Amino acid sequence: MNKEELMQQVESALDSVRPHLKADGGDVEVVEITDDFTVYVKWLGNCEWCSMSAMTMKAGIERSVISKVPQIKSIVAVNGVNIA
Repeated sequence: MNKEELMQQVESALDSVRPHLKADGGDVEVVEITDDFTVYVKWLGNCEWCSMSAMTMKAGIERSVISKVPQIKSIVAVNGVNIA
């Protein structure tokens, strides 16, 4: 599978969680998919500063993407709230 096809599958998986993000005034954008199958995303709107973004990443985005695109190994946000 080439990167374009992989990107389409990741975007499709994200489309399943986007309505929940948009309901709270946010969204997520894919920045890059690396050769080691890490997806880097950027939080948009209210998601960028939401204290629940770490939970949304694990329980929503990561679960959805990895279940639909098993080649993906991890998802990392390049911005947003950092929780220690």
